Amino acid sequence: MIFDTHAHYYYREFRDDRDQLLRRLHEEDGVSAIVCVSENLETSQKSVALAQAYDFVYAAVGVHPKYAPQWRDSHYDLLRRMLSEPKVVAVGEMGLDYHRGGEDRALQEQVFVRQLELAQEAGLPVIIHDREAHGDTYRILRKYRPEGVLHCFSGSVELMREAVGLGLYIGMGGSVTFSGAVHPLEVAKAVPLHHLVLETDAPFLIPTPCRTDPNRRERSDSSMIRAVAECIAAARGMDTDELLSITEANARQLYRLA
Repeated sequence: MIFDTHAHYYYREFRDDRDQLLRRLHEEDGVSAIVCVSENLETSQKSVALAQAYDFVYAAVGVHPKYAPQWRDSHYDLLRRMLSEPKVVAVGEMGLDYHRGGEDRALQEQVFVRQLELAQEAGLPVIIHDREAHGDTYRILRKYRPEGVLHCFSGSVELMREAVGLGLYIGMGGSVTFSGAVHPLEVAKAVPLHHLVLETDAPFLIPTPCRTDPNRRERSDSSMIRAVAECIAAARGMDTDELLSITEANARQLYRLA
C-alpha cells in the first residue's frame, strides 16, 4: 500500500543494515514499491543495482543540479544506455537549485534541458528538483512540457495548480509534518488527489512524528510515509489508508507500473 516515489538507499546511512531494512519494509511494513532516485552517474549505477537486487525496487537515473559541473557530453549516451535496463522507470533527479546562490545557473539549466531531451527521446517521465528556482524551472517546464513529478514540492498553491495544469504530479513528504509548515499543508489540502504522490527522500526529511531524539541526526525510511499520509489525510478530512491507496495507484500510473 505504501509506494515511496523518491528515496536514496545507496546513501551511507543505510550501509550497515540496507538489506535487512529493505526486506523488513517490504515484508512487514507494507511498502509495496520504492523508486531509488539518482544524483550522478555513480549513484545511477547504484540505483540500477538495487533495482536488480529487489523485486519491489525501481530506479531513476540522472544528474542532480548540484552535480551539473561534472556533466560531460558523454553523460547523455551513458545515461541513455542505463535507460535500457528494464527496471529503470524515470530520468532524474534533475532540475535547478539556487539555494546556495546558484552561481552556475546557466550550466544547471543546460544539464536540466539535456536530461529533459533524453527523457523525451526515451519516452520516460522525469523527476524534477526545484529549490528556490521556481521562475526558471517553470519557464523550462512550460517549454518542454514533460511527464513526471515535482519532487519535494516547495511552491505555492498557485504554482501547484500550474504544475497540475501541465500534467505533472506533486510529490510530498516529511516537510508537511514540520512545525510551521503552512505552505506545504495548504498545497497538501488543495492538490487534486489524482495528482498527489508520496515520498521520503530517504535518508532525509524525517517526519516530525518519527523523530526520537531531536539532538541526533536520524534517517528516514519508506515506512515513515504513513506519518506523512496521516498528516495529509487529517488535513483533508479523509481516511489514511484511503489516501495511501490512492497515492499508490497514482505512483504506479506515474511510473507506468500499473
